[in-house]
Amino acid sequence: MTHDERALGLPPLLNVGFYNFVLTDKIVALVRIDSAPVKRLVQQLRREGTKLIDATQGRRTRCVVFLSSGQIVLSALTQETLAKRLSRPEIALAPEPAEEDELAE
Repeated sequence: MTHDERALGLPPLLNVGFYNFVLTDKIVALVRIDSAPVKRLVQQLRREGTKLIDATQGRRTRCVVFLSSGQIVLSALTQETLAKRLSRPEIALAPEPAEEDELAE
């Protein structure tokens, strides 16, 4: 986020991969996808067709982002990567180098 955007009072955004963004003040938790309860929850939401936002662009889901609105965002990035982006606002909007390479193809 640039200095001008902060001055305007715009809420900070987090790039969850492939130029998909989430408002950082709405994030409740970043959870790995490899636990059985989380996998079941994601499958249930896929069947219901509600409250699930798939931001993986067809890649493997690595992290589930829980939002205060009750929605869940699937990300192809790891929770460590997203946590780093949250802790360093200057890189929150930056894409991963691998993302740029895949999008260029």
